[in-house]
Amino acid sequence: MSATTFRVVLHRDAVAEVRELPQGTRARVKQAIDALAADPRPAASAKLKGRPNAYRIRFGDYRLLYEVHATEVVVYVVAIAHRREVYRRLLRRKS
Repeated sequence: MSATTFRVVLHRDAVAEVRELPQGTRARVKQAIDALAADPRPAASAKLKGRPNAYRIRFGDYRLLYEVHATEVVVYVVAIAHRREVYRRLLRRKS
């Protein structure tokens, strides 16, 4: 049995958003992003309504939003921000 490894791609704005996170949250987010390659739907994730293949992972008041494209074997990290802003950013962005 072979395990499928997903390629993780960050939206260009998500790269900048990671840099803006508080130090402790930044480390946890980076670990979660690395872990998405092995398991794109971890137990800590939740499916988002209204957008196919979209998920989120919570980090206190911060959210990591991403889309899983199984046919392409890719995880697209769309946004990483405070919970009050992240869903608005998701609506504005195309992955």
